[in-house]
Amino acid sequence: MKKFLDENFLLKTKTAQRLYHDYAKEMPIIDYHCHLPQSQIAEDKQFENLTQIWLYGDHYKWRAMRTNGVDESYCTGNQPDYAKFEKWAETVPYTMRNPLYHWTHLELQRYFNIDELLSPDTAKEIYEECTAKLQTPDYTVRNLLRKMNVRLVCTTDDPVDDLAQHRQLKEEGFEIPILPAFRPDAAMNVDNPVTFNNYIGRLEKAADVSIGSFKEFMDALKKRHDFFAANGCNVSDHGLEHIYAEDYTDAEIENIFNAVRSGKTLSGLESNQFKSYMLIQFAEWDWERGWVQQYHLGALRNNNSRKLQEVGPDTGWDSIGDFHQGKNMSKFFSRLEGSNKLTKTILYNLNPADNELMATMIGNFNDGSIAGKVQYGSAWWFLDQKDGMTKQINALSNMGLLSRFIGMLTDSRSFLSFPRHEYFRRILCNLFGEEIEDGELPNDTEWIGKIIRDICFNNAKQYFNWQFLDKPIAVAEKAL
Repeated sequence: MKKFLDENFLLKTKTAQRLYHDYAKEMPIIDYHCHLPQSQIAEDKQFENLTQIWLYGDHYKWRAMRTNGVDESYCTGNQPDYAKFEKWAETVPYTMRNPLYHWTHLELQRYFNIDELLSPDTAKEIYEECTAKLQTPDYTVRNLLRKMNVRLVCTTDDPVDDLAQHRQLKEEGFEIPILPAFRPDAAMNVDNPVTFNNYIGRLEKAADVSIGSFKEFMDALKKRHDFFAANGCNVSDHGLEHIYAEDYTDAEIENIFNAVRSGKTLSGLESNQFKSYMLIQFAEWDWERGWVQQYHLGALRNNNSRKLQEVGPDTGWDSIGDFHQGKNMSKFFSRLEGSNKLTKTILYNLNPADNELMATMIGNFNDGSIAGKVQYGSAWWFLDQKDGMTKQINALSNMGLLSRFIGMLTDSRSFLSFPRHEYFRRILCNLFGEEIEDGELPNDTEWIGKIIRDICFNNAKQYFNWQFLDKPIAVAEKAL
């Protein structure tokens, strides 16, 4: 019987094992989309115990604990840290066949050199050993990034963010670039006039301007876009149910803005028109600067209204949505392409029913100007598991060029999530290895090994124009 999580975990053939160990394993990590708190990197935070680094803010674990009958006070509540960890340890044996079971034990192995399975019987010993290690200098958050061979991180940042921590890290010469990504969702969310107008107040402060007209609103956002560019940003991101692509006139958009500024609740059409206009403007600004734009599509968020009120957003009450994606996506990108203003673009779907749609949509707008200009992004959120990754890889392989894929990201708030890159790489190598041994692919490990290295690191480095990562790590930051 194979040992659980041995060196050949998920690698079912000798060829897969050779591909992983010889080509994928040692490649550095570019994490071009995540939600790591840059403030904790700037202060080089040292976590007090395993609960704080592992359970605080992790809605994946909270959902599993709730499903296992754990009271909310042990998830987002004020129970003592060890009591929360005990409830997680009780839950872990019940997570078999959920990716959390693999991730949990990969993280214990890779960060803490612990091979024991987490359960109520091992909880105290594991907690104490990990907590003791977290108190040592090797376990500050910067050293955790170094430990995982991370070469670059993109955080996710609102246009009103001051990017103070990003600037601090650059000034300090931290050798792993921590770059902002421009996420302007709040600037186009006019569904709630009170929330939107409060946001404009924050935008006024950030841009140091007064906003009394729609033009002044757009000028303030453009000023923030320029500010992000001046601070190393070349990536934007949108988290949307679907792409908005309503027809509109400039006069209609100005009238809609004035209406929501006066506190009026908009009709569904008006809201969609405004969002459509804003998406085009953001996309054109990204094109002007040569940025990469990302669209995360299909999440149905905050489904449990009572829990949203009690514990807030981003706490585990979201699901896959069944939105129509194709027609609006086609219309939106066609409009940008028609004016030759479509920049490099990454599309992510949350509904697996949209896999082939996404994989074929990218081919409509890859114009030959660069390799893989429009990308079908890695399996995201609920699809970020063995079956979801395999299906995403297969859809892209069947309908595009997997060899030009820019690979994996964590999309995580946790500094212990980087073994997800290893998980992806093992799955990728296993797929190639099995098809080589079945005779479906040639036994050319040198060429296929190059493809695997490109997917793991080189393609993203080239795609985002981060050639400074070729320099020795001690001087990489100076190239920014």
